[in-house]
Amino acid sequence: MSILEAIIIAVVEGLTEFLPVSSTGHMIITQALLGIESTPFVKAFTVIIQFGAILSVVLLYWKRFFRLNPVVIFDKSAVAGKGFVQKGWTFLRRFLHKFDFYWKLFIAVVPAGVLGLTFGDQIDLLLENVFVVSVMLVAGGIVMLFVDTWFNRPVENQSISWQRALKIGFFQCIAMIPGVSRSMATIVGGMSTRLDRKNAAEFSFFLAVPTMAAAAGYKLYQLIKDPASAAMLQENIGVLIIGNVVAFVVAIIAIRFFIDFLTRHGFKAFGWYRIIVGVLLIVLLLSGTVSNVA
Repeated sequence: MSILEAIIIAVVEGLTEFLPVSSTGHMIITQALLGIESTPFVKAFTVIIQFGAILSVVLLYWKRFFRLNPVVIFDKSAVAGKGFVQKGWTFLRRFLHKFDFYWKLFIAVVPAGVLGLTFGDQIDLLLENVFVVSVMLVAGGIVMLFVDTWFNRPVENQSISWQRALKIGFFQCIAMIPGVSRSMATIVGGMSTRLDRKNAAEFSFFLAVPTMAAAAGYKLYQLIKDPASAAMLQENIGVLIIGNVVAFVVAIIAIRFFIDFLTRHGFKAFGWYRIIVGVLLIVLLLSGTVSNVA
């Protein structure tokens, strides 16, 4: 893989990772159009550059991402109307209150984590099936045409409860099927709990950090423990750094665009786009330009 090819793939990753369009499908098409062979390094590259995309969320939302709830212990009756943590709360209750944001993320990550560890090999096989990716792009696009009609009924309370977090976590499991899009699944999951589009999208971004970091970190660990793979990564460290930097910068731009566009226009444009890309991928498959095994 040349540096130019690495930059192009990283741009595609940064643009599509947080949009509900499936970064997997886009990188498959990009590799096919560029004529890039799906070598072990190329597969590793597409996983490792996710770290750059993850950091874009941390940078854009760092004040919210590193926020802890204050825990003030006093007799509520002594300061009428001012207390939000009552005297007598257990240590566990105070702990959960202080780390509420991370606790909700943990709850949301668990379903996909359990599913990934249990069916990891089967998921990897699906990931290599380009036909599955193309079909799910089209199917997901059709769903997105109706998302605003079905789910856009926000309520006044937009806080993330543990019930909401868990439900979004189960929706994230659907994204284990390649081509579904983790972003699409979690945003729809958030809207199904009556979150508005903006809050559903932002929680999807936050949830991407531990989810993608765990998945990419596990893949990286598997590569590093193999001497041949570790040597391959070391030889291409410059390309990996460039890929992460490009994915980081482009993801920042994509997230800012997406939030503004989603708030104003909803999901239909992304639905039509997914259908077009999915059909294009099917055409590439039928023409023999793309192999059904990624």
